[in-house]
Amino acid sequence: MSLKKIMANYAAYNLWVNQQFVNWLTTKSDELLHKDVPSSYSSIIKTLNHIWETEQYWLSIIAETALPERNETTDLGKKEIFEGLLNTSAKLAEFISSLSDEQLYKTVKIENPWFQCELPISDYLLQVVNHGTYHRGQIVTIGRNIGITDASNTDYNFYNVVKNQQ
Repeated sequence: MSLKKIMANYAAYNLWVNQQFVNWLTTKSDELLHKDVPSSYSSIIKTLNHIWETEQYWLSIIAETALPERNETTDLGKKEIFEGLLNTSAKLAEFISSLSDEQLYKTVKIENPWFQCELPISDYLLQVVNHGTYHRGQIVTIGRNIGITDASNTDYNFYNVVKNQQ
């Protein structure tokens, strides 16, 4: 299997899993999504916003484009966050699918206040998807702590099984 096929599948999984979370959380009240809980981000909606912001950052690195500007003082509603996250995930999946194996091996240098590195685009894709997985796990835990217990299975293997049955 080619690196392109693996990475395109992983990016498609990222879009799928974010769609599953949006579908799940769309049915929940604003009160539950904004409920303060002890976690790295203090609510489900703030955690989703962080996933979206981080995806935007890594897409800008991977695609070597400018990071979209966001007004930090505006509290976005769930609709804007859901749409923004899905839009960014779709762009990421589309971009990764457009790359060849050689392009996925291309290294991109990052120099920012937090770290410096020069890794292949494929490694950065793994980073963005794993980062989202980490925080989606937090969202499920936050949900359980506030009475939301109906999250669906969103494991990568489950995605591959479901996708191959369609």
